Amino acid sequence: MPFGFFKKKKKTDEPHFDPTNIGVMDIRKGFVFDYDLKTWEVTEEFEYDWGDDYFTYEFKIVSSDETLFLSIENDDEIECQVSKKMNFSRFDEDVEESISSKGKPPRQIIWEGEVYYRDSESSGYYRNIMDENFQPFISWDYYDDTEKKVLIIEQWGEDEFEASVGKVVSPSEISNILPIS
Repeated sequence: MPFGFFKKKKKTDEPHFDPTNIGVMDIRKGFVFDYDLKTWEVTEEFEYDWGDDYFTYEFKIVSSDETLFLSIENDDEIECQVSKKMNFSRFDEDVEESISSKGKPPRQIIWEGEVYYRDSESSGYYRNIMDENFQPFISWDYYDDTEKKVLIIEQWGEDEFEASVGKVVSPSEISNILPIS
């Protein structure tokens, strides 16, 4: 019998979470969770660097019939948004025109009968966690009167835009969080 039999095994990488108390901030690519009466799988993970050592995270989540994005930030309290990407060209021409002429979109946008008000403008850097390179971008967040519905416009470079629409959700609406890989 070789003498190595009694050697201690090397310690494997410890998980980044407490397996007995997994919360929303522990979600990563390869996790599943329940939300809105569906089970969702996290298929991609994105990191946003806003400067001053402040980071937020976004996850591409897929259910059997839908693809959404879950954004999570911890700024004194955990804030979550669930959104769906939309075609930027569906906005009125004045949105892109306002960005071109004034450097920012209009103060309010009417989308599907709902009025959204510009709340913030942020410059940052984005990356898919599978890539080491960050890309610069500008983001404008809009909220409706209830501050429960959100519309986000992002500018990448001179004239590339993306948009998403969604809602603010409580972390308690996300449950049964488990790693699967």
